[in-house]
Amino acid sequence: MKRRILLIEDDADFAEIIRDMLFKYNYEVWTVPDCAGAYQVLTTETFHLILMDINLPDGTGFEICREIRRVSQVPVIFASARGSEDDKVSGFEIGGDDYLAKPYSLKELLARVNALMRRTYGVQGEEPVYCFGGFTVDTRTRTVERDGKEIKLALKEFDLLACLCAHPNQALRKEELLQMVWGAFSEAEPATVAVHIRWLREKLEEDAASPKLIQTVWGVGYRFCAELKNS
Repeated sequence: MKRRILLIEDDADFAEIIRDMLFKYNYEVWTVPDCAGAYQVLTTETFHLILMDINLPDGTGFEICREIRRVSQVPVIFASARGSEDDKVSGFEIGGDDYLAKPYSLKELLARVNALMRRTYGVQGEEPVYCFGGFTVDTRTRTVERDGKEIKLALKEFDLLACLCAHPNQALRKEELLQMVWGAFSEAEPATVAVHIRWLREKLEEDAASPKLIQTVWGVGYRFCAELKNS
């Protein structure tokens, strides 16, 4: 499985060097040069880690981190020429998880990224295949089958199902599902989750009106109820 990293760096040449290095180590890296680009991509995409400079053309990495921490606990690494003790303390106080002062070696950056990924998500492995009640949800091929017959799902329907499978028997709030599936700064409303849940029920449940797999937790959100066997 490729972990996704958002790199916020206004030096295009340096950003390309970092992206190419991390790609070699099985990371998928998106790059944006400024705050506006970061906010835009975070409305539609989700990431496992955010690596950002502090001095940006239209603001600071500190400002982005503050906004991120309002809605998400995604790991954040600051990498900046601003290496004073005050800057480092500020970075940690507003929610940063690590701080690298420029100039730094790519080897050290990779070590910091790997360490933070391990602490947050565990050892990186292949994308899982979830099996339950005759269903197979393969996140590698993005396919769903029931008793060997494929069930067609739209992009967000599949992402939502995979998210539910990754959190079995947990009551998840609609806001949490929005962040994990639609992005930390998505403008989608909680009703969007309800609509996609209804579509999933129509395609997966024996009786969509009396769902057994995706149950409503009143006043909270939804719970995926299945005995999973990961393969």
